Amino acid sequence: MRYIIKLIMKKIFITSFISLILSFSVNAGTDGENNLSKNSKPVKDCFESVNRATFALNQGLDKVLFKPIAKTYRVLPSPVRTGTSNVIVNLSSLITIPNNVLQGEFKTAGINTGRFAVNTTIGILGIFDVAKKMGFSKYEKEDYGQTLGVWGVGAGCYLVLPVLGPSTVRDTAGSFINIVGGDPYYNASTHGNNEYLDRSDYMLTKALTAVDFRAKNLETLENLEKNSLDFYASVRSLYLQDRQRKITNTNATIEILYEGDWEDIESN
Repeated sequence: MRYIIKLIMKKIFITSFISLILSFSVNAGTDGENNLSKNSKPVKDCFESVNRATFALNQGLDKVLFKPIAKTYRVLPSPVRTGTSNVIVNLSSLITIPNNVLQGEFKTAGINTGRFAVNTTIGILGIFDVAKKMGFSKYEKEDYGQTLGVWGVGAGCYLVLPVLGPSTVRDTAGSFINIVGGDPYYNASTHGNNEYLDRSDYMLTKALTAVDFRAKNLETLENLEKNSLDFYASVRSLYLQDRQRKITNTNATIEILYEGDWEDIESN
């Protein structure tokens, strides 16, 4: 219990420290046009030329690597793909739950903790979504980038990361929190020194996450690229809209490229 309390306090301290740094550096560097969580002013694409080059690189990798793998993945039996997707979602609860707490959503944190416990045990590591059949409310992912936004940290400049895809200064910092104590699964597999998990297990799940979402959205991506005058600008716009929706918890129906994965989002 003492270890768990110390771990939670460490997460809060790290998140607070990064939030403080970002609130000064980001606001100073973008003329106040980055605070997506407080107003609708546009996020600047400060590094557009570099971003477009990275975007082109990612598209090239997608065509020669991710898309062919995704097509092969879709040939697998539906129960295998469903089980894989369920395991990935179940693991994401380990990031969602602490962010529920940090955002003051204690009831949701409790529900998601129960969901994770049920699916991990009865659902065999999450292969079967037993919690859904038991009537648990709809699961919504949360991450540290969203938490920083809820706390009032501005988005900063728009970024396109190699392989990972669309992001912002704030969301990149949020992702960094995962590897400094914010992702229990990363810690257990990379620094856990146990006989059950190692770094390769973590990398495998991240690769499966990308392949799973890519397979689900083969047609979506193709249609968006085909019908967009500027595919780069379309992806940027959709990403920023979706991040705003998630930070403010507004309802919408949107398909968006999120941190390297296409995520189907449908809210009532």
